[in-house]
Amino acid sequence: MSIRAPRKGENYELSVDLNSEYRDKRKDAIKRVIASMTVGKDVSGLFPDVLKNMQTDDLEQKKLVYLYLMNYAKTQPELVILAVNTFVKDSEDPNPLVRALAIRTMGCLRAEKIIDYLCDPLQRALRDDNPYVRKTAALCVAKLYDLKPELVIENGFLDQLRDMISDSNPMVVANTVAALTDIHISATSNQPSDSTSDPAVFSITSAILNKLLIALNECSEWGRVAILNALARYDAQDDKESEHICERVVPQFQHVNGSVVLAAMKVIMIHIRNVRRDDLVKQLIRKMAPPLVTLLSSPPEVQWVALRNINLLLQKRSDLLANEMRVFFCKYNDPLYVKIEKLDIMVRLASDGNVDALLSELKEYSSEVDVDFVRKSIKAIGQTAISIESAAERCVNVLLELINTRVSYVVQEAVVVMKDIFRKYPSTYEGVIPTLCANLEELDEPEAKTSLIWIIGEYADKIDNADELLGIFVDSFTEESYQVQLQTLTAVVKLFLKKPDSSQGVVQRVLNTATKDCDSPDVRDRAYIYWRLLSTDPGAAKAVVLAHRPPISIPRTTVSPALLEELLGEISSLASVYHKPAQTFVGHGRVGADSVQRKGLEISDAQKALQTVVAGQQAENLLDFGDDSTQDGQPSGLAATQILPSTPAAANFLSGTSANPLDDLVSIFGGMETMETGAGSLSTALSPTMTSLSSPFEGFGGSPALPSQPRQNAQPEEDLLGLF
Repeated sequence: MSIRAPRKGENYELSVDLNSEYRDKRKDAIKRVIASMTVGKDVSGLFPDVLKNMQTDDLEQKKLVYLYLMNYAKTQPELVILAVNTFVKDSEDPNPLVRALAIRTMGCLRAEKIIDYLCDPLQRALRDDNPYVRKTAALCVAKLYDLKPELVIENGFLDQLRDMISDSNPMVVANTVAALTDIHISATSNQPSDSTSDPAVFSITSAILNKLLIALNECSEWGRVAILNALARYDAQDDKESEHICERVVPQFQHVNGSVVLAAMKVIMIHIRNVRRDDLVKQLIRKMAPPLVTLLSSPPEVQWVALRNINLLLQKRSDLLANEMRVFFCKYNDPLYVKIEKLDIMVRLASDGNVDALLSELKEYSSEVDVDFVRKSIKAIGQTAISIESAAERCVNVLLELINTRVSYVVQEAVVVMKDIFRKYPSTYEGVIPTLCANLEELDEPEAKTSLIWIIGEYADKIDNADELLGIFVDSFTEESYQVQLQTLTAVVKLFLKKPDSSQGVVQRVLNTATKDCDSPDVRDRAYIYWRLLSTDPGAAKAVVLAHRPPISIPRTTVSPALLEELLGEISSLASVYHKPAQTFVGHGRVGADSVQRKGLEISDAQKALQTVVAGQQAENLLDFGDDSTQDGQPSGLAATQILPSTPAAANFLSGTSANPLDDLVSIFGGMETMETGAGSLSTALSPTMTSLSSPFEGFGGSPALPSQPRQNAQPEEDLLGLF
């Protein structure tokens, strides 16, 4: 029983007008109902009154009523049944627009009770004489499959769709392909398989291929996109067929719609893999450049999508836009996200022939007001120097000019970039080091400080006042960030190994500060390792700290080769914009990136952790630096830890159902008594190290100092780590 509107208010007035004897008044009331519905007002109580106005010859009024039905069919499923007779009658109307409207609306209602009544009108619509009705019915089959797949298969709608691929009207063919593709995706997403045994799987044969190629040039832009996406799925039988597909698709490059252009690019990039003729490959690559350049004259949002796709294409075909560097130069009114993408592409296109123009442009960008853009531009200069050796000197000169501007963020980014250039070309541009050191006081960012400290440590033997420069950072050691502390520690040790006579004081000062006053375990651990190395074997310290490092390089691709091939098959979709596989951000049941990465792993992280600890029982005690052996041949330290994997705590920990994982983890290792024993073993293991480190420079010229007494008798204040 329906609920009538109250006898006052706006809905009551609308109800009265919907039941008026005058046609114009009823039509005006329907328009006001739709207006209220559009702004979010609840007019579902007028459902019976609106339903009475379905049977009319006025096409505009019929469309408005159908629009109302589509919006409220879910909330009033019982009353929708009352409209079935009108739908069936409209599906046989002499006017093809009315027939198509009835079929489209029935497919959009998504009400279970009306689905069974849809089959007979849909059968007639699929065989209708008018192509507009047939193309509407084709999409309706896909909607019906989404609601009730077995009904589509039982009534033979899929077979009828496959027959409609041979339709004489290209729009019918395009809609049929779109419907079959949607059904194929739905069928394979639940049970991934390309087996032809499933009737819902859309397998493209050579016969279907020819029909698609014929319809391609005659249908609308979105129909072309649907057909091109289907062509991208086709596996060519031989190279001749691939050449034929490429030649037929190339004219789509001239289309005004960017989506059609990118879809055509996708088809070419997939089928060009099988083309054997080098001349045809070069011809296709040459024809791809102009449409990509044209896309850059679009609005900023479309530009950015085009640039992300161009970035992928250049990673596969670096010669694609080799002569089109200037079209990627940034304009003053480009948004930041467009400028950054253009910078990345310009670096990819850099060559000996255009590097001068590129450097001039990047230097100009470095005087912009947008700090992020300036930093990216300076970084692009460094990337150009690393990728083109012949242009490195010109890049360094540009960086020196930028450093001389004395603008803080420009100087700091230039110092970071110079560090990378030194790593690529060691001992080549040492003449710029004094200029860098002169700007020491300008640096206040950790990355810039770290870069300059690395340069000073790396070339300490060629910098006369290296100890003074590093002494500045040693004095403020505890106030610096952890990455600056780590780099300062390494640079001072390098200085000592290169100039042992003049730098013993600064190295002893930094080691003492790092081990006693620093609160970062990483910094303390590195200081202890250097201390041990220097006190034991300076030769080994040189081999470790001054080891040869291979020169750096810029990778040609930002993704793995396998992922690149996958993304090229997804051009013009979100996957090619994000540069990530579709399953990382789209899926059933919220499949995330972490889930995809974990897919296929046979053991969980907790099991891996437990296996690692169990394996450690058999390993040597890495913390035992002393020469004394353990008593009775028993292991000490981590190796002495007892694992109890059969306890309930272990089972809870591994299954992820633990209420308190930390307590369960402690229980796995044999309880608190075992932990106390392990602590004693760890203290014993550390004792030789602490004793020998108490006088680090005794062993610089010879063997390390031996422990003077066991750790058990040591006083608490001798514990440098402060752990026990």
